[in-house]
Amino acid sequence: MITRKALSLNFLKPVLELEYQIQQLEKMSQSSNSLVFNDLYIFKKKLFQLKIQIFQSLTPLQRLHLVRQADRPTTLDYIEKIMDDWIELHGDRGGQDDPALIGGLGKLNGKTVIFIGHQRGKDTKDNVLRNFGMASPGGYRKALRLMQHANRFNFPILTFIDTPGAWAGIDAEKLGQGEAIAVNLREMFSFDVPIICTIIGEGGSGGALGIGIGDKILMLEYAVYTVATPEACAAILWKDSKRSLEAAEALKITSYDLKILGIIDDIVEEPLGGSQADSIMASQILKEKLIKELSSLLQVSSSERKELRYQKFRQMGTFYED
Repeated sequence: MITRKALSLNFLKPVLELEYQIQQLEKMSQSSNSLVFNDLYIFKKKLFQLKIQIFQSLTPLQRLHLVRQADRPTTLDYIEKIMDDWIELHGDRGGQDDPALIGGLGKLNGKTVIFIGHQRGKDTKDNVLRNFGMASPGGYRKALRLMQHANRFNFPILTFIDTPGAWAGIDAEKLGQGEAIAVNLREMFSFDVPIICTIIGEGGSGGALGIGIGDKILMLEYAVYTVATPEACAAILWKDSKRSLEAAEALKITSYDLKILGIIDDIVEEPLGGSQADSIMASQILKEKLIKELSSLLQVSSSERKELRYQKFRQMGTFYED
């Protein structure tokens, strides 16, 4: 069921209104009125069809608004449901521990892995603490430390991308934000262990790329992945952020567009209504996909994996006529 937190999304209002009517009918059905039961069945069927109609025709900007909802599962939500056992590790060994980018050790289907991911907040207070999922240089250096640990001990790396972008404050620049992300890009190409990156929500700019180099790039069905937010793109190109709808269409930010363009490798199905509609089912679908992809990657030698990883990114943006 779609929560009331989604009220700000105009395209979901028909769904919310119908769900409310169903709730009222369910209360009335306690009297065991056969007519009410019949109406309830009709309304539930209508709701299912309405959801299919709406979610199959979402615009890129509507998808972006959907994944920005506070009730969408975060990295830690997925980790809790996907891992058999896990522990979060802290600090970049340089004096910082960025709560906007978390990581640690976990067991996936009995195999030890390193997980790293952006972490958004669930409410205003939590978002302020997590800096809205916008990682600092210390966060990317913490991620690098954990990935180096994974490479040293032959642990596969799983990353979960969900950020509007890296922190762009003046302090971030003073601490070397660009350098921290650039080093991560370079080092992730060099690691011998398998790397699977999953875009679970909003993948924005260099902030996403800082943990986004992998052998397999997966993307949840309604997630978005973009060089800049549509609002920022519209402001830069046309000096008018209100043209964000036009910008979102041009940027090709959806999973289906990016699969066609060869930016991502596969799309992970979400429950009807998005992952926030059923986080348990969404986590199970993602877990099965990660296990399958990891098993496949482990069959390939490290040298071949590194070469394929390099060639994957070298070929992005190149198009040839038949």
